[in-house]
Amino acid sequence: METKDREIYEIRERLFALRDEKNAAFAAKLISNIPAETILGVRTPALRKLAKELTREGKGSRFMEALPHAYFEENGLHSFLLDGIRDYDACMAALERFLPYVDNWATCDGMNPSVFKKHRTELLEQIRLWLRSDRTYTLRFAVGMLMAHFLDEVFSPEYLELVAIIESKEYYVNMMRAWYFATALAKQWESTLPYLEEQRLDWWTHNKTLQKARESFRITPEQKAYLMTLRQG
Repeated sequence: METKDREIYEIRERLFALRDEKNAAFAAKLISNIPAETILGVRTPALRKLAKELTREGKGSRFMEALPHAYFEENGLHSFLLDGIRDYDACMAALERFLPYVDNWATCDGMNPSVFKKHRTELLEQIRLWLRSDRTYTLRFAVGMLMAHFLDEVFSPEYLELVAIIESKEYYVNMMRAWYFATALAKQWESTLPYLEEQRLDWWTHNKTLQKARESFRITPEQKAYLMTLRQG
């Protein structure tokens, strides 16, 4: 067996050693759009730990090139290995190779390489490109990165518009848009509120935003009461 193929085999063996059938059954209910038999049930902390171990051992590069992966946890491990890449350009190149193979919300939402924090200018330009994608999870990832990196000290009202103008019938895209606007209400209330008052969002995303805002601990009871008066339908 070639060294590179041996690396892939050994990583899969380590994943299988961590499998948890009870957790796999639970995860299969939450991530219903992928085959249940591809879910091993490895818990997220164990996946993160394995990714750190592989990074320290200098392993994982061949595994990350071997796409598509066969198991949900292999995709999850891949997403956490991206976090160990400290060079921005190398990380972005690896991420671009991987994004077309992301096929579920959990893998998508688990990606947020730490190197992005030091390269937000470049990241924003890449987000603008991802927002043009017709791939569900690339588009969801783009909105997630706007939410993670551009709603605090690095914020501009124009970023809200980037999400508002998205036209999609995909549930997992619009759910992320609602999550984004609910978070934006908590962090940038005055800039975000007009999108609900003036009904600038589609009906479904508008009402789902209100629902998520109601569930948020970061929005005051008074704000929630007012938001509920804005519900459509």
